[in-house]
Amino acid sequence: MASKPDTQQLFRQYGEEVRRFLARKLSCADTAEDLTQETFARLLRIDSDIIIEDGRAFIYKTANNLAIDHIRAQRRRRTDPTDHDTMALIADERPNAETQTGDRRRLKILQQAIAELPPRTREIFVLGRIEGYSYGAIAQKLSVSESTVQKHLATALAHAVTKLKKHQAE
Repeated sequence: MASKPDTQQLFRQYGEEVRRFLARKLSCADTAEDLTQETFARLLRIDSDIIIEDGRAFIYKTANNLAIDHIRAQRRRRTDPTDHDTMALIADERPNAETQTGDRRRLKILQQAIAELPPRTREIFVLGRIEGYSYGAIAQKLSVSESTVQKHLATALAHAVTKLKKHQAE
């Protein structure tokens, strides 16, 4: 039977034995030392009213539980090391600098082309291609026919494509 005053004696009696048990289980002397200290610290934190029938069994059960918790935590943290060559094979989905520069240039050309459109054509293009309105919704919003919306969009797209092709050839 053990109580708080017996902790010091239990440590002297079983401390080294528990440390060796944990070192074998964990294959790490430093971790075994830490968990041995934690085992006896937990014994000290128990209410003084609680009586432990078998101090050795309690200590081993506590030490084993701490070891299991430690192993689980390590598994959660573990990442398998990957060599540099394997990492290089993983595709970077971001566009490279050259692609980004080309995309910015094409966007600027497209913005200029849209700015050059007549106001009604520009408004229909923005509603349809940028804001995502359907032909019917644009027609209703602007009080025009769907055919008119289609014609304005065709004009806007043809103008944008012509501008992009012209600058691409340069």
